[in-house]
Amino acid sequence: MTATGPWWREAITYEVYLRSFADADGDGLGDLTGARSRLPYLAGLGVDAVWLTPFYPSPDHDGGYDVSDHRAVDPRMGTLAELDGLIADAHRLGLRVVVDLVLNHVSSAHPWFIAARAAGPGSPKRDRFHVRPGRGVAGELPPNGWRSIFGGSAWAPFGDGEWYLHLFDIEQPDLRHEHPEVAADAAATLRFWLERGVDGVRFDAAGSLVKDPAYPELPPGWRAGDPSPYSDRDEVHEIYRRWARQLAAYPGDRLGVAETWGGPEVIGPYLRPDELGQAFAMDPLYWPLRPEPWRAGVDALLAATTRHGRLPAWVHGSHDVSRAAQRWGRDGARAMLLVMLALPGAVYLYAGDELGLPEVALADDEIRDPVFRRSGGEERGRDGARVPLPWTDGPAPYGFGPVGSTPWLPQPAGWGGFSVARQADDPTSALALTRAALRLRERCWRGRPAEVAWLDAPPGCLAFRRGADGPTCLVNLGNAAIDRRPPGSVLLASAPVGGPGLPARSAAWLA
Repeated sequence: MTATGPWWREAITYEVYLRSFADADGDGLGDLTGARSRLPYLAGLGVDAVWLTPFYPSPDHDGGYDVSDHRAVDPRMGTLAELDGLIADAHRLGLRVVVDLVLNHVSSAHPWFIAARAAGPGSPKRDRFHVRPGRGVAGELPPNGWRSIFGGSAWAPFGDGEWYLHLFDIEQPDLRHEHPEVAADAAATLRFWLERGVDGVRFDAAGSLVKDPAYPELPPGWRAGDPSPYSDRDEVHEIYRRWARQLAAYPGDRLGVAETWGGPEVIGPYLRPDELGQAFAMDPLYWPLRPEPWRAGVDALLAATTRHGRLPAWVHGSHDVSRAAQRWGRDGARAMLLVMLALPGAVYLYAGDELGLPEVALADDEIRDPVFRRSGGEERGRDGARVPLPWTDGPAPYGFGPVGSTPWLPQPAGWGGFSVARQADDPTSALALTRAALRLRERCWRGRPAEVAWLDAPPGCLAFRRGADGPTCLVNLGNAAIDRRPPGSVLLASAPVGGPGLPARSAAWLA
């Protein structure tokens, strides 16, 4: 607990997409030893916590999110001893460690599913999964018309008249958390990692753990993002209340954060006092860069979270969306970083966005993401934001792994131009801005009142303050510079503030 609440209340958490962060052994895949070697960089960047994406044994059909053993480490990623060493090093550097728990589904290579597949129709071994008889004369049609989030039907046949549900890839069968063995195993997994000293847990696909047992069809005109019978149901919150009690049984304000996709009405229930500390605010990733949606959206998210004594967990980027520089443009990404750091709440930064990395256009045969395959190539998938990081100018693979090793996704020519080494001493770089912003946030914004006071601003701009004597954040969301200098002295700006005023797509903190 800090003077303003638990450590995570306004924390900056850096997402380490493990397989693309640092490769110590040269096999092309990032690993725990590589990540451990870069912890001093993260401490120097100024973040509070590190979120590690899955390192569990996996056939790797979906970037490690198809887990075959939730309480072990994939040998390609390292060992439990190496993870323990990473946690210990992080704590010595003042960093907390958050791990990803993927409890909505397992890999098709998980022992439970192997047994279910072999057992045959009606077997109790299939009761741990969502299994239904198919439609049609011989069960040759899926049980209903639900669609996978990755494309195609959400059902796959066993080949004996019964079908299993997979909201994601066909290799990721969904678990039935109503089943006592599934519930007990999830509790054991959570306990296992908490006892190893992790400071928090991100619950993957948080809203999908409970489905309507009637498996009704989606209503006509349903679109992704609309309420559905398999997401954010009331019953899911009893699961999080149980897990919240587990988290509370350990010292150190252990964090539970839900990977939620939706607006305030979705996020709010996860933050009730007996549930989780955070739920991802992903909607801002898609708000247009105009004042009206940002002002209304910020107000709504603050109302939904503060009513439960929580604050938003702003997501600046993640491995599931395109790079910030792609979504908002290079200048917009720098500006929105300053906006999110000034708002009340926590902020999640994605590895490489502090370098301003662009989205990488990959050839069809280079893409690994199952979204590409399941959508028949209509969706390019998420791999363009997952290309391994550049740490040095060169040669390839630019410090990601030993010289001569081949990363699991190809890095483009000239990738070293975005590297940590190239940006470290450049005061105009994205890295320099991020470091300066994280340092200054401690003094200017952290711990200030949770309310946002909106101020008069030029057309196309937003301005706000937190507390009567605090700094002002001014952001120009328009396509042209404002025609006068911002009032007050400039503490930090995402672009040079010259004679005409604040440039287009830029933000400034003003004293």
